[in-house]
Amino acid sequence: MKKLIVTLLLLMASMYFTFGQVDTASRWKKGIETGLGVTQVSLTNWAAGGDNSLAGNIFLNLTANYAKGRHNWDNNGQFVFGIIKNGEQGIRKTDDKIDLQSKYGYKASGKWFYSALTGFKTQFANGFDYKVSDSVVVSRFLAPAYLLLGLGMDYKPSDLFSLFISPVTGRLTIVNDQKLADAGAYGVTKAEYDSEGNVLKHGASTLVELGASVVANYKATLMENISMETRVQLFTDYLKNPENIDIDWRVMLVLKVNKYISANLSTNLIYDDNVKIVDKDGNAGPRTQFKEVFGVGFNYKM
Repeated sequence: MKKLIVTLLLLMASMYFTFGQVDTASRWKKGIETGLGVTQVSLTNWAAGGDNSLAGNIFLNLTANYAKGRHNWDNNGQFVFGIIKNGEQGIRKTDDKIDLQSKYGYKASGKWFYSALTGFKTQFANGFDYKVSDSVVVSRFLAPAYLLLGLGMDYKPSDLFSLFISPVTGRLTIVNDQKLADAGAYGVTKAEYDSEGNVLKHGASTLVELGASVVANYKATLMENISMETRVQLFTDYLKNPENIDIDWRVMLVLKVNKYISANLSTNLIYDDNVKIVDKDGNAGPRTQFKEVFGVGFNYKM
């Protein structure tokens, strides 16, 4: 399984580098955007209190879009990683994302395309719920990972907006960590135990879902030097609780100071019916997840 996922990662990443070399500007539009933000606080004999801290965040966005005749092929890769160190605490992860997406379309009529979309999501490093423990892993590379394949129609009136509607979508959830799989993390079937707590059957490392999905992408220049990019992805599983819709909504705002300095605000709202989160009272269940990251630093785009 691990070899398969690594192969898919390399294949999708190579789309940018391989096809981006084709010297046909009218067919390919490619782009690279990267940014690095650092925040540092140092206190010495500071009467008002506080703590030393150092935080950093880096991101890389790659795009390679092809258009010729009735053919349209959009490829995108997003890579994000952030860390923070407060006082005597060890280094902690604040952001972590690998998100690859490729969509091929064949023009049907007007702005509509017969389309196929594939996507892959995971993270680079181990994750911990620091409110509970700084030693128990709750996520790691390929645990979880999500592989999605959808067939449907894509409405694309411009390069700034697209709406992909897929009545046939397969989603594979991968939990490549036996402890997490045994616990039934991220929706996989958990392990079976005997009365003494011995494992009779280990938990499944994968979960297969078949359903429908909708993916909307939008880019806009809100005003001079302020741009926005957002993507909303909805998924429902025909086989289990189809009335419960999974949501992944991401927004990125970029406020440019000059060619190299910018401020970035990103938000991510997630609701996944398979992910059980324990509240302060010990009750476990799916809940709305929200993340917001703001940074100022170096930014480069070409």
